[in-house]
Formats: sequence, C-alpha cells, structure tokens
Amino acid sequence: MIAPAQVNHKRGLVRSVISPHPLADTLPALFQEDDFTRRFVSAFDAALAPIFVTLDNLTAYLDPWLAPDDFLEWLGGWFGLILDEGWSIERRRALLANAFEFYRMRGTARGLKAQVEIFTGGAVDVIDTGGVATSTTAGEALPGSPNFAVMVRVTVDDPSTISVARLDALVAAAKPAHITHKVEVVKRAEVKDAVEVTKT
Repeated sequence: MIAPAQVNHKRGLVRSVISPHPLADTLPALFQEDDFTRRFVSAFDAALAPIFVTLDNLTAYLDPWLAPDDFLEWLGGWFGLILDEGWSIERRRALLANAFEFYRMRGTARGLKAQVEIFTGGAVDVIDTGGVATSTTAGEALPGSPNFAVMVRVTVDDPSTISVARLDALVAAAKPAHITHKVEVVKRAEVKDAVEVTKT
C-alpha cells in the first residue's frame, strides 16, 4: 500500500506508480501475446494506477493528519470550515482534526473559544452575559439591553495577520443565531501596557 503523500499530491498521472491490476492480464490470450497490444493497453494502466492507489488508501484521505495537503480544503467543506491559505499545514490539519469536537460544543462559549483559538493562534476571551429577559405584557418595548450578548476578544502579537471579516464570519457561524456579537483583535503589547498602568 502506498501512502497518499507518496503519490503526486495533485493525483494526476504518476509514472512511478504501477497499477495493481494491469489491463493486459485481463485480455484474451491471443492479445496478451501481442507486444503492440500490451504496450497500447499499458497507457491506460498509467492513467488508472493513481485511481487504484487513491481507492486503496481512501481511509487515509479522510484522515486530516494523513490526507494530501490539497485535499484538506475539500475535507473542510464537509464541516463548513474555510481554511486560511496563510496557515501552516499543521494548523489546518489541527483545525480539521478538532472539527467534530467543535460541532459537539457548538453554541457554547467553550466551543467558540476553542474554535477561535485555532483560527487565530492567539489568546481568546469570550465574554458572555448569559442573561435572558422576557416580558409578559403585550405592546411593551422588547426586553434586553442594546449591548452585545457575546464579546470575543483576541489578543495576538500582530493584529494585521488576522482577517477581522473572516473572524467575524466564524463567530457568527459558531454562536447561537439569535445572539448578537462583537469581535475585537488586540495587540498583546497594548494589553500588557494597560495591565501595568492599572497596577500602578
């Protein structure tokens, strides 16, 4: 068995891969003895060999830690995850490997924090009011306050490396639909300075 990484990651024609089921062996004996026919059919073997290798290793293609690099985007699509092209391969694989856990914790502050941490690589604070307000009187103003119900603050060394639009979309997809949210990306040095000023 050949691992997916050993096969051309574009899964095209790979001259070094030999078909485990040569077509010439399935021909009638008369054609098997003909040199031209065997060479002609071998061209199809070269085209089919990567397909057989892929099918033989299908479970590896579905494993985020073993799948070819260019296959990760497709796997992410199964979970509705958009992988950033600027991320390292290890980071993309880690996000996919934890995708099931994210969906199990979907809609919780803990799940949101874990997903944003992998997405940004920074320190994440999820500030959730956790409050619910109701009104039993018809015609009254809607209950609740105009403040954001969930605040996601991400602290990183360089905020320019984080796409705020993509982060906002990630938070919108991971939080409960009826809750409002706000996203902040803060530089680590600024937070440290603010803490020191507070102490003095």
